[in-house]
Amino acid sequence: MLKRKFIILVVVCLFLVVSSITYAESTEKSGEITIWSWDPNFNIPIMQEAAERYAKDNPKVTFEITELAKADVEQKLHINLASGVTAGLPDIVLIEDYNAQKYLQSYPGAFADLTDKIKFSDFANYKVGLMTLDGKVYGVPFDSGVSGLFYRTDYLEKAGYKSEDLNNITWDKFIEIGKKVKEKTGKAMIGFGLDDGGLMRIMMQSAGKWYFDDKGNVNLSNNDALKEAFKTYKAIVDSGIIKKTSGWSEWVAAFNNGDTASVVTGVWIIGSVKADKASSGKWKVATTPRLNIAGAVNASNLGGSSWYVLENSKNRDLAIDFLNQIYAGDIDFYQKILMDRGAVGTYLPAQSGAAYSKEDEFFSGQKVYTDFSGWIKAIPTINYGIYTYEADAAIFTVMPDVYSGKISIEDALEKAEEQLKDQINR
Repeated sequence: MLKRKFIILVVVCLFLVVSSITYAESTEKSGEITIWSWDPNFNIPIMQEAAERYAKDNPKVTFEITELAKADVEQKLHINLASGVTAGLPDIVLIEDYNAQKYLQSYPGAFADLTDKIKFSDFANYKVGLMTLDGKVYGVPFDSGVSGLFYRTDYLEKAGYKSEDLNNITWDKFIEIGKKVKEKTGKAMIGFGLDDGGLMRIMMQSAGKWYFDDKGNVNLSNNDALKEAFKTYKAIVDSGIIKKTSGWSEWVAAFNNGDTASVVTGVWIIGSVKADKASSGKWKVATTPRLNIAGAVNASNLGGSSWYVLENSKNRDLAIDFLNQIYAGDIDFYQKILMDRGAVGTYLPAQSGAAYSKEDEFFSGQKVYTDFSGWIKAIPTINYGIYTYEADAAIFTVMPDVYSGKISIEDALEKAEEQLKDQINR
């Protein structure tokens, strides 16, 4: 009798062991996650790092990361979604923040609803707002384009200014300082292309406004922030503190060659600023200048992208788990990509890490990433709408006549608004 009970007990134990092994094997994550992205020096290696980290704990998961030009990613995504053919789409795709609403509104149901899948309170508010439609959140926030005023301390000191004189200033004060810098050093305060909308967008977002209102309607002619930005652009040009540039290379060369005393742009420019090793220790970063209107703040953004999961992708749930584990949970991952690639994430828990609080010798010992992390939290949340680049084109079609004084700012804005509406309604 005892022998029979012993045999039954052994059998039950073996059954439980086998069942446990079978269950573990059945619940072990497996499959291939496909991803579309651009930029072999930034987004691609960062995603490869994320994939390697996930694969360590999930060895049966593989990744196919396809590098395409940004324009090709956008074109292929549009073509597939417009035709309703989802077979050739990836599980995850990178989308620039300025274009997020265009995809979400144009192709309802195409992207997975992540509202209850990701802890979005751990990310910068402005970033989450860009991927939200009708109360639902559809992306996983990635890098920030938090902006700052990068400046040469040696030029500013020669003109009689200290670091504290550059923080929390208006654009009017920036122009005043620029005139003194030009007088004392012979250097232009800033360089930019007269047809480049980047600085215009920085100015507007710092005031919590955009080319469109909260409902997505065109908002140019009655936009106080845009009107002030127009005035500021013209004032910078008229003041003589600008070095006019054309294209990326000339723009970067202006500050790398020491021809300009500052550059106002997104944090992603740090790698380019540091390319001029001879100027190490001669740079610092201050808050972004603000427009001289009520509600404007000394914080803004330029650029940035986020990851989106296709609703009908083969490995949708696996892709969501991957993004949740790494991009919404791995603090060390954000430390590494900051050190290796200069990528400032919008994942707030990571910003208290050692990499973010490290003093940077190039920037005169300033803890630049600590500062940028603080500025991220102050960036106004706005709706970019779905026609940002079309609005840019309309604006800079009329800007030459504004610069020359052939047309008033009010008339220019009305003309640009009419042009933009015509283009949208075609």
